[in-house]
Amino acid sequence: MGRNRQDTRLEAEGAEFLVCAHLLIDGIPAYKTYTQMPGYDIVAVNPERGTSAKIQVKSRRASDSDQGFPLKNLDTDFVVFVLLNRGNRFGKREIAKQSPEMFVFPIDVAKSARSETGWNKVMTRKIPDRENYRENWELVRSFLEEAPSP
Repeated sequence: MGRNRQDTRLEAEGAEFLVCAHLLIDGIPAYKTYTQMPGYDIVAVNPERGTSAKIQVKSRRASDSDQGFPLKNLDTDFVVFVLLNRGNRFGKREIAKQSPEMFVFPIDVAKSARSETGWNKVMTRKIPDRENYRENWELVRSFLEEAPSP
């Protein structure tokens, strides 16, 4: 029999607030969008230039996840992948909770690691130099500085 789907809506909302908080702490104005906005969850802005960046947040609760996520909607500038590391889900060996990890992927990077069949799953372990994207909020800041003003 198949595995029961776990309700992770609270964890997903928490991951969105976590990303928004990290942007704000890093001096990048950002706000969470209304729920069910297609394509993105957070908008980061540069009020001086009048530019914005759409950010989609993908999260995984379990520390023993495959570190992949489905990516169907590509109407975003960045995908921030949050490993919440709240223990294990599938393994029999108990895994302690750890601090969350976040990776800031420009949409082109995420698209290049996406399978073109089935779930359109992005396997982050296959992204070259993945560690360069760990909490790299500077990518968002640079995007906001370089984006054409309206």
